[in-house]
Amino acid sequence: MPKITATDVLVPADVMPEAREIYIENYLAATQGTGRLMLFACDQKIEHLNDDFYGEGIDIADNNPEHLFRIGSEGVVGVLAGQRGLIARYAPKYPQINYLVKMNSKTNLIGVSQDDPYSPQLNSLESVLAMREAGVNIVGLGYTIYLGSEYEAMMMSEAGELIAEAHANGLLVVLWIYPRGKAVKNEKDADLIAGAAGVALCLGADFVKVNPPKPAEGSSKTSAELLARASEAAGLTGLVCAGGSTVDAQSFLTQLYEQIHIGGACGNATGRNIHQRSLDEAVRLTKAISAITLADYDVQEALDVFEGKENFSL
Repeated sequence: MPKITATDVLVPADVMPEAREIYIENYLAATQGTGRLMLFACDQKIEHLNDDFYGEGIDIADNNPEHLFRIGSEGVVGVLAGQRGLIARYAPKYPQINYLVKMNSKTNLIGVSQDDPYSPQLNSLESVLAMREAGVNIVGLGYTIYLGSEYEAMMMSEAGELIAEAHANGLLVVLWIYPRGKAVKNEKDADLIAGAAGVALCLGADFVKVNPPKPAEGSSKTSAELLARASEAAGLTGLVCAGGSTVDAQSFLTQLYEQIHIGGACGNATGRNIHQRSLDEAVRLTKAISAITLADYDVQEALDVFEGKENFSL
C-alpha cells in the first residue's frame, strides 16, 4: 500500500495553526504513514472487568495487564488504546508505543434492562496533555457514545467539546459509537450503524469505531456489503470495525479483508481477538492484521505471516 506524506493529510479546520504540525505527525504515526488505522483496543478492563482476561479459552498470560503492552511493543500496531491510568502505569516501560487515551468508560454490571447506558468522561483533557508534556507518546483520544440511550445528548455534548479541544491541541479523536438502549431494537441494524457513522462525522471525529452490521433474515447482502453504506455515510471520517469475540485467525482475517475491500473500512479496532492469545501468537496476529490493514496483503499472505511462514514489518 502506498505511503502518504504530510501534504496528503487533510487537517480539520478546528486544528489551530500552531498545532497543525503536531496533528500531522500524530496522524502519520497513528496510521503508520498509510492513512489507515490499526487500533489495538485495550480498554476492556473497565468495560468487561476481568471476564475478557481470565477464563476458559484465554491464555493465562492475559491476566497480567503488562501482556497488553508486551504485545503492543513486540507486534505491529498503529495505536494502543486504553484508559489514562493504565497507560500512565506502563508507558514508562514502553515509551515507543503510540497511545490513544480512552476518555470515558463504564462497566457491564448494569444492563440495558435496568438503565440506559451512560459512559461518563473519567479524566480532563488537561491531565492527558500534562502526560503528553511529561513525555508519554499520546497521539489521540477515544470516547464512547451510545446512540439511542436516553443519555445520548450528554455523551454527544461531551464528545463534541472534547474533539474541538483535542484538535486544537493537535490530537486525533476516535469515537466508539454503538446504538444501545431500551429504544434500540437491533444494535447491529445496517441503517443504525450508517447513522452512527454520520454522527461521528458531524461531531468532527477523525475515525469512528462501529460494530459490523448483521444482515437481516432473508437478506442477500453480506455484512461487508452492508458496511459499505456506513463507510460512505462517514464521509471524511474514517470508519473502522470492532473485532468482537475471539474467533480462529483465518475467519477473522477474512472478515477484516472483506470489511476493507468490500465494506470500504479504513482499518480495524481489535482487542480480544489479539490479547486473549499467548504473547507469541498475539504478536503474530498483530502482524497479520497490519499486513492486511496497512500493506494490502490478501488473506492467504496474511495467514502466512500469522503462521510464521513470512516475516512482516513496517
